[in-house]
Amino acid sequence: MIRLYMTMSLDGFVAGPDDRPGQELGRGGGRLFDWLDDRHGDGPSAQVVREATATGALISGRRTFELAGRWGGDHHDGVPIHVLTHHVDPADPPPGHARYFTDVVACAEEACAAAGDRGVMVHGAGAAQALLEAGLLDELEIHLVPVLLGAGRRLFAEGEPAELDLVRQLPDRGVLHLRYAVRR
Repeated sequence: MIRLYMTMSLDGFVAGPDDRPGQELGRGGGRLFDWLDDRHGDGPSAQVVREATATGALISGRRTFELAGRWGGDHHDGVPIHVLTHHVDPADPPPGHARYFTDVVACAEEACAAAGDRGVMVHGAGAAQALLEAGLLDELEIHLVPVLLGAGRRLFAEGEPAELDLVRQLPDRGVLHLRYAVRR
């Protein structure tokens, strides 16, 4: 199971404008993650975080990987990090449990093999788009935050159309967690 986990504004942005090192979530984008303040309790947000960190591997886009400081080579619990990129520089090896991939199919296959019987978490708009276009994304877990950023980085700017089926919705304070299965 390959599942995207993405927090998004009501107008479809996953980061505010001008996302860059030092301002990784763009201007105003940090408020998209206020719901994580509730991740240690017993509510829906805590449940979603527990499920996400029970995954056995991670697929990330290169931009997300870099903006996140490469997670210091460990996103959570030492799981392998599979980074989709357009170019691999042999002089720039990834840290820790990370590996670079230029082929989306190979990336997905290796992530699934590494995850074993656990799921694969996906981070990054570029990675999500590539996996969806390749027919490899099984589900989208969207954490919808009721704010309008007005500009920034969109989750799906362009690409192939896809049909989705709502399989779960969990409302919580300041966020609606929506899970969609990708219809094949």
